[in-house]
Amino acid sequence: MKYYVTAKDVAKLAGVSQSSVSRVYFEGASVSNKTREKVLAAAKELGYRPNEFARSLITNRTKIIGLVMKGIQNPFYPEVLKQFTAAFKKLGYSILFVSTNNDEIQKEDIDMLRNYNVAGVIITDASLSLNVTEDFKKNQVPLVLFNRKIDNEQFYSVCCNNLNASKKIAGYLIEKGCSDVAYIAGNANTSTSRDREKGFTSIIEKNNVVLNKYTSDYTYEGGYKTAQKIIAEKKVPEGIFVANDIMALGVVDALRENSIKIPIETKVVGFDNIDMASWPTYNLTTWEQPITKMVEQTVNYLMAEMVEFSGYTESIEVNGALIERKTT
Repeated sequence: MKYYVTAKDVAKLAGVSQSSVSRVYFEGASVSNKTREKVLAAAKELGYRPNEFARSLITNRTKIIGLVMKGIQNPFYPEVLKQFTAAFKKLGYSILFVSTNNDEIQKEDIDMLRNYNVAGVIITDASLSLNVTEDFKKNQVPLVLFNRKIDNEQFYSVCCNNLNASKKIAGYLIEKGCSDVAYIAGNANTSTSRDREKGFTSIIEKNNVVLNKYTSDYTYEGGYKTAQKIIAEKKVPEGIFVANDIMALGVVDALRENSIKIPIETKVVGFDNIDMASWPTYNLTTWEQPITKMVEQTVNYLMAEMVEFSGYTESIEVNGALIERKTT
């Protein structure tokens, strides 16, 4: 049977009390430099690591951040997970990844986070029901909506400025000479999708450009099938704005399979700037979401709230940029 080094073993070797060992590893606890040095030296010699979960039973806090994500098949979100994991690792925190299969985060997802005494929570592409998150506020656990926002600003949110971005995309397609365009939306229940459609539509209508709207599901297959439908109806426009990159790649493939030349016969613009968008096969023009800045904003807020919970909420919108490639 494998033997695990305990705080008692460290205390014995260091010649101090077990409570002194605990104070060394509890942030903010009072302990002399001499005792700290003795404990750390003994811990290094024995290969001791404090039990984070045992410590959480005493402090009711861990160094774990809960991250809830639904659209793992969308390459945008694994990149988000990667950046959050790296950012929190530098700060001594770990990520508890919760994959949900539902559009709305479920009570069992919330219960899992609570059971692990997470220090903070990030919810990405799942909708939020207020009645299942009240416990977080009650227990002063900070929560951030990432790439999402809710109108009543009950929680802090960080996202790209989707409204202005889509306005600029519309203006860009008009400047490229498009007199008729199509917009392919994702999940209509999200603020992300609503803002992108609202911004794009407002500029298109203001300039009297013909617009057809289609609804898909933020997947490659959804974009591919929607493009096939547009082709079958003989409604291929001069420009197509697709609400995210992975759908846009499906659109590009469907158009090419039907010998429709891009960007001569139609132009395609995506949104996100996932790695695949820059592949030579696609060279997709897209709007780059400023993931690094969005992650940084989220991390800064959570770290501040974990030190001293204020309950402060705000809807932060970060500006991205158009990345022009060969589909336009």
